[in-house]
Amino acid sequence: MKLRGLYAITDSQLLDGGRLLPYVEAALKGGARLLQYRDKSTDASRRLREAEALRELCERFGATLLINDDAELAARLGVGVHLGQTDGSLAAARALLGRQAVVGGTCHASLELAQQAVAEGASYVAFGRFFNSQTKPGAPSASVELLEQARERFPQVPRVAIGGVTLDNAPELIARGADLIAVIHALFAADTPAQVEQRARAFSQLFETR
Repeated sequence: MKLRGLYAITDSQLLDGGRLLPYVEAALKGGARLLQYRDKSTDASRRLREAEALRELCERFGATLLINDDAELAARLGVGVHLGQTDGSLAAARALLGRQAVVGGTCHASLELAQQAVAEGASYVAFGRFFNSQTKPGAPSASVELLEQARERFPQVPRVAIGGVTLDNAPELIARGADLIAVIHALFAADTPAQVEQRARAFSQLFETR
């Protein structure tokens, strides 16, 4: 499976009050290829319930579900995982989830971290933030040149661009080597599911022209 296109990431505050499932469904309808369930709360039973519902939605739309920072939950559901730099070993997650699972890693603005992730069996390497981000305002900044360097060094591994990505700045990221653009606010900070679907479609169409 070629990892390319819109990578939607959920936000428990943006998507509270019953918005999670209808908004995610709208993003998938609009063409999101990957979905990362990101919930930092300690309510394990709710997280399991929500993740199961998201898995069903992803299966219906032929998209791939990843769980943020929780390889155990990913293993329980038979889905992928995304790990930050402090969330445990990619190699251990790969061993736990098997060869077919999508296992992604945060590499901030570092080719060295990307090299390590690739060596540990990462399915993709995520760089960011590229622009000012509401989710992680203090995260290290990455440059578009970094994407080009990563494309040269790791042509076999898809590259994800994250951090303040909008419809206006995404085309340059794709042109410089991003296979996936990870979007939170520019996708889900919307008044209705219809708006989310419209935005997802617009992001997805950026990949069709290249």
